[in-house]
Amino acid sequence: MERNYIHTYTREQAIADGQLVDVSAAAVESGFRMPVAVTAGTWYEAIAWDEGQSGLQDETGRLWDVLTTAHHAARAKSRNREQGTQCAFTVYRIPNHPAAEEPEPLDLILQLCPGDHSEPVLTITLPDED
Repeated sequence: MERNYIHTYTREQAIADGQLVDVSAAAVESGFRMPVAVTAGTWYEAIAWDEGQSGLQDETGRLWDVLTTAHHAARAKSRNREQGTQCAFTVYRIPNHPAAEEPEPLDLILQLCPGDHSEPVLTITLPDED
């Protein structure tokens, strides 16, 4: 059966457009063996940091927290032989606004899906994102 698509939006285009942020280089350091991207919403909520704020936060450290927590959650799911292409996990992060001082939980989803050439890729999303 031949499929005729009216429009496709590739992962590569989403990265170029800023809808996804490719974090694969950092992901390798935290144990991932396939490409990893985060949605723009995930970046804003969990990783972005205004350098003008006080505290010992920076985007590199916040990204590391997200990636290592995701990797641990994926390994736990694998060890428990759980099925499925999604893995929920929670990071504790200080929200990126001046009034925030205490860490707050943020639920995220690690999704395994096919990339532009049907290769396995991972995407970290907020729970309400596709």
